[in-house]
Amino acid sequence: MLKFLLSILGVYRLYEKWLWYQVKDRPKPAHIGIILDGNRRWARNRSLDPSMGHYYGADKTEEVLRWCLDLGIKTITLYVFSTENFNRPKREVERLMELFEERLQRLKESRDIHEHKVRVKVIGRINLLPRRLQRIIKEIEAMTNDYDEHFLNLAIAYGGRAEIIDAAKKLVEKVLNGELSIENIDEETFARNLYTSHLPKQDPDLIIRTSGEERLSGFLLYQSAYSELCFIDVYWPEFRRIDLLRAIRTYQSRKRRFGR
Repeated sequence: MLKFLLSILGVYRLYEKWLWYQVKDRPKPAHIGIILDGNRRWARNRSLDPSMGHYYGADKTEEVLRWCLDLGIKTITLYVFSTENFNRPKREVERLMELFEERLQRLKESRDIHEHKVRVKVIGRINLLPRRLQRIIKEIEAMTNDYDEHFLNLAIAYGGRAEIIDAAKKLVEKVLNGELSIENIDEETFARNLYTSHLPKQDPDLIIRTSGEERLSGFLLYQSAYSELCFIDVYWPEFRRIDLLRAIRTYQSRKRRFGR
């Protein structure tokens, strides 16, 4: 059995290396968005408490960040918790908020974040989150505010429709205050009022969703108009580096014409 497992591991490593050679010299996506799906189903399949899936999923998130940094991906946006997720059982939501606090504290001290100059930002309706979590978010955002080599966005209390509504409200307020003329509102002006306005490239080149589901579920609705979509039939906690490399290879194989 041990020999069999070692042989499988050897084949996996060879395959991963082969994938790396296929993608390494071709243009990679500058901005990857990932919808982290399947934590609870992964846990149920292993007879674990469904909430445990979120903890394994959080470990995977840290691992995937390292992979993306190694690959030279400049911007990563992770869909962590939607506005609709507040409708889940109260205790599950509370445990998730505690998990977010814990992992953001770890990010503050992460060598990867500081060595690679990663600017961390939480996008969404932050005011809906517990005050302790809001405080930690402000701390890590302030700590990394001057970093500009890489960008990590965590979509928490996020909804694509909510983002568009909030951007529209900002524009209306500016018009009412005389700061902006209606005639000057265009796509560029609108984009400057989105949650992602701090990014050098707001629109994700590639969006990956795990768990086999094939929908965006409100993720970056405005920014994803021309994103390449890749749906992967594995749950988030079991997402592998070869899955990421395959998705990038798929992205590289597509002809991006942007309507031209």
